[in-house]
Amino acid sequence: MKEFVISEVKAETAILVGLITKEQDEAKTKEYLDELQFLADTAGAVTVKRFTQKLAAPSQVTYVGKGKLEEIKQYIIDREEAEHPVGMVIFDDELSAKQMRNIEKELKVKILDRTSLILDIFAMRAQTANAKTQVELAQYRYMLPRLQRLWTHLERQGGGSGSGGGKGSVGLRGPGETQLEMDRRIILQRITLLKQRLVEIDRQKTTQRKNRGRMIRVALVGYTNVGKSTLMNLISKSEVFAENKLFATLDTTVRKVVIENLPFLLADTVGFIRKLPTDLVESFKSTLDEVREADMLLHVVDISHPDFEEQIRVVENTLKDLGCSEKPSIIVFNKIDAYTWVEKEDDDLTPPTKENMTLEELKKTWMARLQENCLFISAKEKTNVEEFKTTLYAKVKELHVQKYPYNDFLYSMEEEA
Repeated sequence: MKEFVISEVKAETAILVGLITKEQDEAKTKEYLDELQFLADTAGAVTVKRFTQKLAAPSQVTYVGKGKLEEIKQYIIDREEAEHPVGMVIFDDELSAKQMRNIEKELKVKILDRTSLILDIFAMRAQTANAKTQVELAQYRYMLPRLQRLWTHLERQGGGSGSGGGKGSVGLRGPGETQLEMDRRIILQRITLLKQRLVEIDRQKTTQRKNRGRMIRVALVGYTNVGKSTLMNLISKSEVFAENKLFATLDTTVRKVVIENLPFLLADTVGFIRKLPTDLVESFKSTLDEVREADMLLHVVDISHPDFEEQIRVVENTLKDLGCSEKPSIIVFNKIDAYTWVEKEDDDLTPPTKENMTLEELKKTWMARLQENCLFISAKEKTNVEEFKTTLYAKVKELHVQKYPYNDFLYSMEEEA
């Protein structure tokens, strides 16, 4: 069977393409392309150019219009003699098999969409058998409807009794179609096998979770690259991998944490992202079980990010999809050391926005909304970490008393001591 594993993106030169639509204005498209560039950088690609186009909706044939596609093609041709010619074009939305086939035919370079790029990164990041299985399942689900594009190099050959394969003749199916059906069957069998494997892994993890004893479970959730792993390392005194790249954490890590003799379990989970592929969410449901089974959520937010409010909405919507939106939670605004703002002039009558609000003003607005379920810290600089620990201790203690008899609570503290 043809090899369908998505290859790791090497240090290739990339072009990014996005659309400005009724639902997505120019500012939003820029934010999405900024994130797409960060994804490309995480995968090892170097972005040299961005193309955007205003359209009511993506073209079903080539995503962008004919003129824009020609403009992109000319740019690729102009760079052919450069030291780093364009090696790939990355589109900010998921492309259909038809769109990919038509775009590749025109541009004659590697074509990726946002989904395949995220899958590339997940394939690079996967370390455990669980994560690797989930990534492989997501890859095959992504590939299945696009199989025909992978076999366009095989022409259908006519058969038939002296028909020459003409229209209306009854002939044998060509090798391209035969191979396509064979690969489809093999991939469907592989998907079934991977699903069975994940069920077994999930069964083992469920047993492990049951053996964790009478402890409250807390899960760190949030957008990718907001500092969850750094915070995990800080309060659990562990060494969870953390770096300034998207999806640095792919496998869920669980650590036992003790604050003032009160033990609880803290889980670091994979970060969420806008336009997260459906197949990826489906494949990673077993990883997200730590979120579903948690007693409390710590929603970590990068307050220095210019679009942090949109990121909060993405996380909240994902939690809602997982059925976890009603769990007790605390929003932890991280990276206050990196927060910047533009000072308004005295006579400036424009309404306050997050761009021109001081950190203190921003704190007041969020604390008024969330009251005590809101904290501002810098995990990197260890700012307000003691206040964070005190609040976390109080919340975990309250949940512990509710979930277990008070005598059990005292017993577990004495046992830990």
